[in-house]
Amino acid sequence: MTEVAEGVMEIIAARSKRGGATLQGSDWLDELGIESLEAVEMIFELEDRFRIEIPVNANNTGEVFKTVTDVVLLVEELVAAKDAT
Repeated sequence: MTEVAEGVMEIIAARSKRGGATLQGSDWLDELGIESLEAVEMIFELEDRFRIEIPVNANNTGEVFKTVTDVVLLVEELVAAKDAT
């Protein structure tokens, strides 16, 4: 697992209502208890931590991020693009 993936999963786990249970890439964010407000806060935290801008409409976070893997892949892609510039 990459350093970025570990950081993303750490942020998601902190927002999860599942307690200390281990996250899986296939876990659905809504099943983890991460609803729209928590998703927006999570996005801000990811942007701050990785110094990226996540292009999502705050009203449609559920369309972009459905699973833990969705979040990890997008953040990894954005970090790679930032590092390439």
